[in-house]
Amino acid sequence: MSPLLPKQCILVVDDSPENIDLLSEVLRDDYRIRIATSGEKALKIVYSDEPPDLILLDIMMPGLSGLEICRRLKSNPDRRRIPIIFVTAMTSTEDEQRGLETGAVDYITKPISPPIVKARVRTHLALYDQSRELERMVRQRTHELLTTRQQIIRRLGRAAEFKDNETGNHVLRMSHYARIIALAHGLGDEAANIIFNTAPMHDIGKIGIPDAILLKPGKLDAAEWEVMHQHPIMGAEIIGKHDNELLETSRIIALTHHEKWDGSGYPQQLKGEEIPLEGRIVAIADVFDALVSVRPYKGAVPVEEALQYLYEQSGKHFDPTLIDAFRSALPEVLRIKEIYADEHGALTDLEFQINEIFHHKDDPTGYPGVLSSTEGGLD
Repeated sequence: MSPLLPKQCILVVDDSPENIDLLSEVLRDDYRIRIATSGEKALKIVYSDEPPDLILLDIMMPGLSGLEICRRLKSNPDRRRIPIIFVTAMTSTEDEQRGLETGAVDYITKPISPPIVKARVRTHLALYDQSRELERMVRQRTHELLTTRQQIIRRLGRAAEFKDNETGNHVLRMSHYARIIALAHGLGDEAANIIFNTAPMHDIGKIGIPDAILLKPGKLDAAEWEVMHQHPIMGAEIIGKHDNELLETSRIIALTHHEKWDGSGYPQQLKGEEIPLEGRIVAIADVFDALVSVRPYKGAVPVEEALQYLYEQSGKHFDPTLIDAFRSALPEVLRIKEIYADEHGALTDLEFQINEIFHHKDDPTGYPGVLSSTEGGLD
């Protein structure tokens, strides 16, 4: 073993001091040895912050037997991969079979042969190392695939921004707002991060809206609004249905972020909790940022007026419980608004990724006097 690498740790579990001494003598030159004279002490060591790399376990012990210890460890996801070798005087084929079926990787009978003990320990440690390395590679590859999906989602979200001529940081801000609302509502970090990473796709369907409508400098007529109201469906079709959670959440958000709590939204006129939670969260984040941001067809609404509108629309446009969450998280929302203000310049993808670690309707007729241009409107 290389002197640069720490010695691997072997836990020897036996109620007989003589057996512990013998196994320790055989292995101590090559490994760090820890000992336990009972099942309870063995479990305490295994569940510590420094678990052993392999366990040599006697079967016949007072209290917890070796078989019971093995069963408990193999039922624990955090410790089940530690190889266990039974070292026992139980020599029948049935005993050996029972031990292996319980989850042990090998079975050594007493009295032990030192060369056999060394060889078996060396073999199973090598297999364990290979298994851990394979798991590490799988985790790394999974992370790479997740990162790739996230980047694709963000870039498609930006494609919709360019099409709509919106401000450069809108998608970034509203994604952070959505994450903050989700956390304030009681969702965990994982669920909130999924919403953060999929919210950029909310308006991808605008790619399918003709420029003459999307970029019209004046009010849309009824026929044009009918076309505009198709962009959630187009977005859902662009993304498609998937088993992957990121892509499926992106589709749900694209399809439902214009639904309203009272059923007056589009495209499906969903009502209340018929609207997926992700869509309800993104609706608030998107509308708030649209109100307080400058657009080619409107000026920015003061924060106080935007908040008044959101609060007045609680129970109408927006889920009241999510408005409460938004209200409770307002200091954090306003901090994000300042950090990613458009006057600071458009952020790069690298900055987007760094700041992801740092944290994490649009019918104009609902707010008279604020939107008077396309009023393609907060759409």
